[in-house]
Amino acid sequence: MAEARVDWDAEAANFDEEPDHGLRDPEVRAAWAERLRGWLPGRACDVLDLGCGTGSLALLAAEQGHRVTGVDLSAPMIERARAKLAGRDAVFLLGDAAAPPVGDRRFDTVLVRHVLWALPDTARALRHWRGLLRPGGRLVLVEGVWGTLTPAGIPADRLTALLSPLAGHTRLERLSDDPRLWGGPVEDERYAVVATV
Repeated sequence: MAEARVDWDAEAANFDEEPDHGLRDPEVRAAWAERLRGWLPGRACDVLDLGCGTGSLALLAAEQGHRVTGVDLSAPMIERARAKLAGRDAVFLLGDAAAPPVGDRRFDTVLVRHVLWALPDTARALRHWRGLLRPGGRLVLVEGVWGTLTPAGIPADRLTALLSPLAGHTRLERLSDDPRLWGGPVEDERYAVVATV
């Protein structure tokens, strides 16, 4: 897979304008909060949000009582995330989602939304992320395939195959048919995989 060429620093200023990025619409926000409740543990836990962007999912996780560490390669994205979660139990680090700068720390959940498609080595990133989990931890991966002329993304069957040797249990949820998550109907493939190790 070719590495995506996007200037995320330049994207930061308008990133939250997309309904599923900024979660400003109450219905979209509520839909993502509901999904996170089903994907994250029911008890307060340590969540590593990789490619956290402006921190929209991190904020929902923090509101549900979780301790969040967010990592993003873009300093402007991190600045916005820090402002969005000021006063919450959250820390944001500048770094590469494929190799986050968290040292020896381990987490209960690694949460990643729309990041794998942009990484040059998907399998390597997944193996590394699995190593960041505590026993019984989970990977929560929200991905898809976008566009018709030159599709970008990772198909669900490919991702579940890559996870097969890494996870004890994998659950796939199709998200394309829930317009509340996206601010309207979508035609492309969007899904979440929750993999427990």
